[in-house]
Amino acid sequence: MAIKTLVILGDGMGDFPCEALDGKTPLQAAAMPTTRKLAAAGKVVMIRTAPEGIYPGSDVCNLGLLGYHPGENYTGRAPIEAAGGHIPMAPNQVAFRCNLVTVQNDTMLDHSSGHISDAEAAELITAVKDELGGNGKVFHQGVSYRHILLWDDGPADAITQAPHEILDKSTDGYLPHGSGGEAVAELMEASRAIFADHPVNKARIATGKNPATQIWLWGQGKALTLEPYATRYGRSGGIVTAVDLVRGLGVLTGLDVPRVEGATGFTDTNYAGKVEATLALLEDGDFAYCHIEAPDECGHLGDPIQKRDAISDLDLKVVTPLLAGLEAKGEPYRLIITMDHRTPCILRGHSPDPVPAIIIEGPVGPLGDDAPQADFDEFVNGGEAQENSWEWMDGLLGE
Repeated sequence: MAIKTLVILGDGMGDFPCEALDGKTPLQAAAMPTTRKLAAAGKVVMIRTAPEGIYPGSDVCNLGLLGYHPGENYTGRAPIEAAGGHIPMAPNQVAFRCNLVTVQNDTMLDHSSGHISDAEAAELITAVKDELGGNGKVFHQGVSYRHILLWDDGPADAITQAPHEILDKSTDGYLPHGSGGEAVAELMEASRAIFADHPVNKARIATGKNPATQIWLWGQGKALTLEPYATRYGRSGGIVTAVDLVRGLGVLTGLDVPRVEGATGFTDTNYAGKVEATLALLEDGDFAYCHIEAPDECGHLGDPIQKRDAISDLDLKVVTPLLAGLEAKGEPYRLIITMDHRTPCILRGHSPDPVPAIIIEGPVGPLGDDAPQADFDEFVNGGEAQENSWEWMDGLLGE
């Protein structure tokens, strides 16, 4: 059996220096004693997580960190999320990601409608289904603000924009356009009237929360097929995540994707449940990928303090107990701690800059209070990439 391999992925942890953190990045400012001890005990490399010319979205970058070349496999973000929601796609269908967003005065204020709850989102998506569904268009509820539209023979070539990349910007220059773009824009516009006086939004406004003012369609593509891990790498295991995007990569690669009660994709997620599920995957399998979304969401909020604290939580509530679980076995393991991309707070979006990755060949033995620590930040190796993530991971997983 291949050496047991665990990847701990802090989505969007990388950043730029922040004035609110005295010129440090959230990664530098976070309390990460266990992670920094592991950096000293192992090796830190800088990796490029998206090929040049391809936008560093979580879809592309997680695909690469699972060992697949994004340029050879990628068809669009939404088909991956459809797979994560176990939504079957016919060959002629085009999947669109359907966000519930807050747009005011033609400005994208919030890509998540204040991280709207599942229950509230269900009511709004039902209203959209009733008014805009049919004629080859089916809306599927996802998690919080993240949903899917399947469109028979839909406009796959329309030019669309991720809403989290245009926060605080006018939407005028980012509406769907190109081939079929007008039809996509018409659906988005039609949703505004549906949501304008909806009871869910009235209640949210009354309590000071951002309302969902409309749907935003983007990330479209046709069904994606990936070679299963069992045949590609001879490995079994799974992915633990709160979001359908990363869960979809698990489904498409034939890995297990256990659902963890209370996993939210934000700072209130069930960390203990995710740790338990990850260790359970390694009991019978030899690969686990534990994905933590919170740092990315804090970056999109533009909140370096909350992002720093989310990274500290990852060290305390994820890295530390997972390391303890691996060490307790006393068996050889490989541990990788990294991120899929940077989500700089000043941008409130992603950047293509390289990110650090720790690789540890365990067991490492006791890491006491006096154990040495090493840097784990965006400036290792002068911030220059040493590896392409998809090639690096392909080599490690194929050993």
